[in-house]
Amino acid sequence: MMNSKDGTLELEWNWNKRLFLVSFVIVKITAICPMSLLERVSDLLRWQKKDPSFKLPWMQDSLPIFSESSPLYHTRKRPEPLTQQEESDLELANQRFLELCEKCVQANIPLLVDAEHTSVQPAIDYFTYAAAIVHNKGENPTVFGTIQTYLKDAKERLLLTSKAAEKMGIPMGFKLVRGAYMSSERKLAADLGFASPIHNSIMDTHKCFNDCTSFMLEKIADGPGGVVLATHNIESGKLAAAKAHELGIGKVNHKMEFAQLYGMSEALSFGLSNAGFQVSKYMPFGPVETVMPYLLRRAEENRGVLAASGFDRKLMRKELVRRLRAAVY
Repeated sequence: MMNSKDGTLELEWNWNKRLFLVSFVIVKITAICPMSLLERVSDLLRWQKKDPSFKLPWMQDSLPIFSESSPLYHTRKRPEPLTQQEESDLELANQRFLELCEKCVQANIPLLVDAEHTSVQPAIDYFTYAAAIVHNKGENPTVFGTIQTYLKDAKERLLLTSKAAEKMGIPMGFKLVRGAYMSSERKLAADLGFASPIHNSIMDTHKCFNDCTSFMLEKIADGPGGVVLATHNIESGKLAAAKAHELGIGKVNHKMEFAQLYGMSEALSFGLSNAGFQVSKYMPFGPVETVMPYLLRRAEENRGVLAASGFDRKLMRKELVRRLRAAVY
């Protein structure tokens, strides 16, 4: 797999046979490229968005990273070009990432790039889309990006990137999530004197997630591409399942699947799996001190789910009793 500050392995859970199957390999670009360099690359990409004449000699072919509504306030002045050492480090990180992509192509396992703070997300999207141009062939993409729908520019970026990829004949895959850096994003924007890049209400975030889901399902229904719906929200799960049924998208295939954290929203996972949909569970791994921040972000992201998890607790108690009986007898 990978060395990561808070790595995740996505597993497909076969509820009937109680088997784990690897569904995706998940990578955090911060595990293969220094955070400081990702910040520098993001600054340079943002400045190029502000000034298209600004040249980046190291830049490879990619897809649109920003929309007109994307926050650019992180970069307040023209950044200095990358030093020779930074360019060398960037090339080394790119080689690491492309090696991961090639291994996934050989194993026929999709590679999903996780999202992070907006301060480094442009560089992460750059890595992702450049690799997608090289490795995404045929109907099913190998490299998946992540769209955080709590960001106000999420849907606009998804549309722009998808349109550009379609024009180039590149099948794109996306994981849709709500987002997990609410407090830090709001604080940074406020400290710099700008409006928060995050939707003003949870209902706006839900709407954005559902709208992006609908767009992706319609896109892949009669064409190439794929989508992973990473949600613990029961209503979003129901809407997506109904939309997939309406569009005639096969339940168990590589075009779409649902994903939840292992140990969370088991009722939703059971329900979708029993309805015939492919469901994966995220399992964080690593030292406790590095995994805990990841889990705390997930807890903040899913406060409403945690408050209404009575059915999940009932299912877990039932499973615990089953295991105890199996151990005794």
